Amino acid sequence: MIRRPGERTLRPRAGLRPAVRTGATGLLRPAVRLGAAVLLPPALTATAVLAVGPAAAATEGTPTVRLPVMTAVLADDADCTKRSTAKATAVPWEHQSLELLRAARISQGAGVKVGVVDTGVSTEALTLAGRVEVLGGGGDDCVGHGTFVAGLIAAAPAKGVAFHGVAPRASIVAVRATTERGTPSAAGVAAGIRDAVDAGAQVVEVSAAFETKSAALDDAVSYAAKHDSLIVAAAVPDPPSGTGAGTPAPRNYWPAAFPGVLSVLDVDVKGVRQDGALLPVDVDLAAPGDGVVGIGPRGGGHFVGNGASLAAGYAAGAAALVRSAFPDLSAAQVARRLISTAYPDYVPRLDAYAAVASVPEDGTKGAGATADAHAGVVRMPDHTQGEHATRTAVLVAAAGLGVLLLAGWAALAVPRGRARGWRPPRRCTGRAPN
Repeated sequence: MIRRPGERTLRPRAGLRPAVRTGATGLLRPAVRLGAAVLLPPALTATAVLAVGPAAAATEGTPTVRLPVMTAVLADDADCTKRSTAKATAVPWEHQSLELLRAARISQGAGVKVGVVDTGVSTEALTLAGRVEVLGGGGDDCVGHGTFVAGLIAAAPAKGVAFHGVAPRASIVAVRATTERGTPSAAGVAAGIRDAVDAGAQVVEVSAAFETKSAALDDAVSYAAKHDSLIVAAAVPDPPSGTGAGTPAPRNYWPAAFPGVLSVLDVDVKGVRQDGALLPVDVDLAAPGDGVVGIGPRGGGHFVGNGASLAAGYAAGAAALVRSAFPDLSAAQVARRLISTAYPDYVPRLDAYAAVASVPEDGTKGAGATADAHAGVVRMPDHTQGEHATRTAVLVAAAGLGVLLLAGWAALAVPRGRARGWRPPRRCTGRAPN
C-alpha cells in the first residue's frame, strides 16, 4: 500500500478497482497482510545496496556503490551535469521488482518508439547510441534528467554493468520541453507531446507535473489519444528535498490527471513513499522511483535518482514491451493491461513480466514475440482455482482431524470394552451397597 505514517491512503483513479481493498483505517486486513508477506517478490524485501544519502543507508556489512544524484532542475549558476565515473555492477532492486530478466525473454520493445518529453536526451549517451531520434534541440541535455529517464526506458546492456533499460530494443524520440536548466512549461510540454506523436511515438513519457490545468495540455492529450499514442505521466512533481513539514494536502497534477493518461507514482524498495512526499488524489499505477539507477548524459557511468518522473519512465518502458509483444492492442488496452497485471495493492505496483507473460482475455498471443519466447509464456494464475484448492485443503484437513479423533476414541474405548467382556457398563443407582 502506498501511504505515509499518519496519513490517509491514496485512492485509485475513478473507475479502477484495486486488486486489494483496504478498510477505513487504510490498513490491510491481517489475512491479506500475511498473504502479501508470503507472496511479495524477493526484491521488494531486499536491502538496497546503493548509498544515496542519509535516507538510504545500506545494511551494516553490505558493500555499497556511491553514485552521484541526478536532479531534475539545475540552479541558474550551476554547470551542466558532469559525467559519472561510478558504475552499478550489482543488479538494481528495481530490476528484480519488475522481473526484467524474465520479461526480456518475451519482449524487448523492438519496433516501438517512445517519446521522452523532458530536458532532452543526449546523443552522447553510449547505451542509447543509434536509437535516439532528435526533435529540435532535444539532443542537447545539459541537466541529464531526460537522458536518465530515456535510459530507464531503453538503455542497452553493457559489459560489466548490471543496469539496462526495460525495453532495450525500443527507440527514443527526444523532445526538450524545458529551459536549458530544466524548468518545464505547460506550453512546452504540450508542444512536445504533439511533436513526439507526429514522429510516430506509440508511447510518450511526460516527466513534468503542473498544479493547474492548461487548454494546451488538454488539447495535446486529446491529440495523442486520436493517434492511439499512450501518454505515461508523473502523478506528482519530482521532489525537492524536505522534511515533510507543511506538505500540501493531496491534489491532482496535470497532465497526469487528464482522462486517458496513465498516471504513475514513485515507490521505494519496500513499496512505500518517503515522509513529506507529495501525493495526488487519484493515481493509476506505482513503479520504482526512489533510489533508482540510471545513465547520465555523457560517458558510461551511472547516477541515482528519485521522483515520480522516474517511475513514469519505468512504466513507459513496460508499455513499450506490451506494444511490441501485442501490436494489435490499443493505447487504452495497453494501459489497462499494465494496471490489471500489476502486483496487487491499493495502488497496483507495476510488474513488467506479468504485463507481457499473461495471456489476454481473448486467448491470443502477441505477434511481436518469437516462437521460442512464447514457449516460456505462462497463463496468469486463475484466482478461482486458488479458491477451489483452498477449499479442498480445508476439507482434507477436516477429514484428517476426524480420523485422528476417531483413532483416539478407539484407543480408549476398546480396552475398556474388552475388560467388561463387551457388556454394557452398569448404571449407577446412587444407593450404597448392602
